[in-house]
Amino acid sequence: MDFRDEANLDASQVETGGGGSRIPGGGLAIGGGAAGIIALIAALIFGVNPGDMLGRDTPSGVQPTSNLSQRCRTGADADQVEECRVVGVVNSIQEYWEGAFERRGREAYTQARTRLFQQQVQTACGTATSAVGPFYCPGDQRVYLDLGFFDELQSQFGAKGGPFAQAYVIAHEYGHHVQNLLGTMNQVGNDREGPTSGSVRLELQADCYAGVWTKNAVNTGFYAQPFTRQDIQEALDAAAAVGDDRIQERARGRVDPEAFTHGTSEQRTKWFTTGYESGDPARCDTFSGAI
Repeated sequence: MDFRDEANLDASQVETGGGGSRIPGGGLAIGGGAAGIIALIAALIFGVNPGDMLGRDTPSGVQPTSNLSQRCRTGADADQVEECRVVGVVNSIQEYWEGAFERRGREAYTQARTRLFQQQVQTACGTATSAVGPFYCPGDQRVYLDLGFFDELQSQFGAKGGPFAQAYVIAHEYGHHVQNLLGTMNQVGNDREGPTSGSVRLELQADCYAGVWTKNAVNTGFYAQPFTRQDIQEALDAAAAVGDDRIQERARGRVDPEAFTHGTSEQRTKWFTTGYESGDPARCDTFSGAI
């Protein structure tokens, strides 16, 4: 997973820090990434109400990204510094989706920023701690990411990890942003649990969108060459590690399909692969027929 040394990075797409004031509203954060939104996983495993973990706060002022802008200027920086790698991945993902929207004659793609945080962050979807894991908030159109999550992906979920596992997580969350722009999220409603629920279909489609970007990433100009077999295996391993069945088996010792929110390990790898092999977002229709 090597970036082109001369690729120009746009660090303005990634914010650092938190802060905010308390206001009502905002809606529920949409999870996925590698583990999905951990609040929802906690709900199905421990009976925790996600609303108890996510308050109703929204950002009031963003900390400047001057440090990232100074450190993350080229693809060479992305190969050396983790935060810069995140910038490079985000830049590539958004470059792809901007072109995809334009090619399909849709209204212009609206960029979503990624905010890196530690311990706690306030969002339009609530106050989230690092325990929530990566998530997308439609209320403020941001992806939230604590980089420490990727250590947990290996230690708690048994994934092998690696740079491309991280890229898969970010691409999945931007898949939710695409769903938000296209209005797909409206199809879920309150259908949030069960093996064929709207929530599962939404998450599997985000996995498929992550695969689509993976196939097309080299054409965005940020990568030196197509991803390797090892890169793809890192993504597939991460997707499998956080299937509902694997998570429930590890936590409960049994599997309850009626509590599924993200799909099984097999489904998650299947839909990522569908996106990767086709490279076509139109092949990611998880809302029609069997999944």
